[in-house]
Amino acid sequence: MRGVTLWTSGEIADATGGKASAAFDVSGVTFDSREVGPGDLFLALKGETTDGHRFLDQAFAQGAAGALVSDETARPNVRVADTTAALDALGRASRARMNGKVIGVTGSVGKTGTKEALFAAFDRVDPGCAHRSVKSYNNHTGVPLSLARMPAATRFGVFEMGMNHAGELAQLTRLVRPHVAMVTTIAPAHMGFFASEAAIADAKGEIFEGLEPGGVAIVPFDSPHRDRLIAAAEPHASKIVTFGLNDGADFRAVERMRTRTGGTFVTARFDARELSFTISQPGEHWVSNAMAILAAVDAAGGDLELAGLALAEMGGLAGRGARFMAELPDGEALVIDESYNANPASMRATLAVLALEPGRKIAVLGEMRELGGHSDAFHAALAEPIVAADVGYAILVGEAMGALANALEGRIDFVHVPDAATARERLYAVLAPGDAVLVKGSNGVRLSGVVAALAERAMA
Repeated sequence: MRGVTLWTSGEIADATGGKASAAFDVSGVTFDSREVGPGDLFLALKGETTDGHRFLDQAFAQGAAGALVSDETARPNVRVADTTAALDALGRASRARMNGKVIGVTGSVGKTGTKEALFAAFDRVDPGCAHRSVKSYNNHTGVPLSLARMPAATRFGVFEMGMNHAGELAQLTRLVRPHVAMVTTIAPAHMGFFASEAAIADAKGEIFEGLEPGGVAIVPFDSPHRDRLIAAAEPHASKIVTFGLNDGADFRAVERMRTRTGGTFVTARFDARELSFTISQPGEHWVSNAMAILAAVDAAGGDLELAGLALAEMGGLAGRGARFMAELPDGEALVIDESYNANPASMRATLAVLALEPGRKIAVLGEMRELGGHSDAFHAALAEPIVAADVGYAILVGEAMGALANALEGRIDFVHVPDAATARERLYAVLAPGDAVLVKGSNGVRLSGVVAALAERAMA
């Protein structure tokens, strides 16, 4: 949307209670000086370790049209008392001026892929009139930023919301004020901050607290926490819809068959209707995600057939299922990039996807973080899905993978290494034409560097 006015300096001042130093228009909003482009509003946020005001010169050198600041500057600006609070205010103002439908997405697994698929489905309804949060901007700064970037004429807005502590989603959902609120699944992510998986379900259920009057809650039918989530939704939702793979779900997959390209051909049933379509992404978890997507599209007044087409054409996301062929001296190897993040549920799901690939299977697996006192048990429990996936060689990365190394001893060929750089070296030493390589771990393990190396250079 470069070149199209998103905010004027006067509108920014009105929304934030600030004072504009000059008249200017902006076509984008960012708080990362590295992302600033021509016409952007640069938000000079102050954090514990950095201060955005230090990067004002860089932002304007890259084409910023104005800045939101709390300190004095000669650059065109809107000055406020607190730039972080002003970002929230700008997000609220953006939501208030938008008259379309808003969909909120949370869950332990599948948030970003589901958000991207929903955006693709709505963009087909009215190209250029759908908006979503980019990347994984789903926290206390990412969500208001994504709202602030939303054009006033947006018909469908899709926002991902994350959390790792109780109370976070309650705050975020009241900013987003969704008409449709969805929980994709509940899994033991961030167990270091919660007493139980049920407590995670309660925290995820906070998304329903921000529902607009007449709003729809979408709940995973197959989850053991289904009734808990329904109870959380009942005080806030006018309608509760379930999705899943089992009989009883409002949106369910009644037939499914793997395609030659690795996706799934699905027949979904809802009410008295049926829809058959292909999901380009492999794995049972994507079949479940697709049922949630159909439920949300239906609740927001979208076109279900167009949603099916979007699912058929959707490519993998970097760090979340993207695939490519790595060049080797004598051929190629398939790389499955799941390097962005990991928890026990997503590890199992992606190992099941790896199991479907021909050739020798190599798993480069980084430790799963924020599991607290449950860490050793959750890591050791990955031994069974690794063996079931017929993994021929595993590279286990990080100290916490020690428990898994002990559980795998004598069962498969593996190596336990301290970091991503060593993992890359070990992978280079064994990778051969025809191999299928899964790369997955918590983001802090930095396995994305392994993926980048495979993508950018020929192996020697």
